[in-house]
Amino acid sequence: MEPRKPLDTQAVSLMVVLCLCFGLQQIVLKATSADMAPILQVSLRSGGAALLVWLYMLMGREKLAGAEGAWKPGLLAGALFSLEYLLAGESLHYTSASRATVFLYTSPIFAALGLHWREQSERMAPLQWAGIVLAFCGIALAFFGHDLSAPNAQANQPLGDFLALLAGASWGMTTVVIRTSSLARVPAKQTLLYQLSAAFVLLLGSAIVLHQTDFALTPRLWGSLIFQTVIISFVAFLAWFWLLRHYLASRISVLSFMTPIFGVILGAVLLHEPMEPGFLEGAACVLAGVVLVSGHSWLQQMMRRARGRSKVSGQ
Repeated sequence: MEPRKPLDTQAVSLMVVLCLCFGLQQIVLKATSADMAPILQVSLRSGGAALLVWLYMLMGREKLAGAEGAWKPGLLAGALFSLEYLLAGESLHYTSASRATVFLYTSPIFAALGLHWREQSERMAPLQWAGIVLAFCGIALAFFGHDLSAPNAQANQPLGDFLALLAGASWGMTTVVIRTSSLARVPAKQTLLYQLSAAFVLLLGSAIVLHQTDFALTPRLWGSLIFQTVIISFVAFLAWFWLLRHYLASRISVLSFMTPIFGVILGAVLLHEPMEPGFLEGAACVLAGVVLVSGHSWLQQMMRRARGRSKVSGQ
């Protein structure tokens, strides 16, 4: 296996495109929620993407094989993945897409906490703990930094924010399951297939139970489903796994902070969502905390290099 490379122009350019797509995900779901419930959209897109991943594996003659017993953590990861999108989809009924995106992308914080207690090698350094504290302060500030009397404010916005935060926690726990189980030794496409297949079945069942199966086949809904199925759940996820396989994961994770930034900007531009100062300040703290946690090793390398240069210049 070739060693992972530091970031180059290709990786940074691809990450900008991926973060833009991921940031647009909640915007598209919110914009078409009147045509079809978000959880039903995610169910259908997951089923379509699972079929595309399976066909892609067939073309590459890749069999559904891997570490012994991988199907058990695969089902757990799929259930957590489904729970994430169930909570995220429901949150869009009550809060803005931009707020939901920021709270959803707290997932690295919960993943770091879970891995800290599960894996000796994943123990967090003091700088990462500082990032955890900063992120949770930002969550509190963003959570309470809203004005329900403002134009376009939703009465149940705190509930929507909380659901999106729980979705971020579920995403973080999905990462913990994948990293600490036999799924860490199976191909990424197989893990993605487990998640997509489970999401299709479980979210479809949830939509039926919650009576959220009504829809209107409008052109924008068709566009949303095609974008989410082909671009988000198939191309973008595979591109993300390709980046993690070829480049240093810590550097890639740090760049992912662009996703909630794009989500906030796109929510304001496309959906005319209000930008409240308290929320923006909290979001900035959350993003800074995520960078400290996810990019700890990269930041340490930068500080060591800076100290080395200062010593050389002082001689």
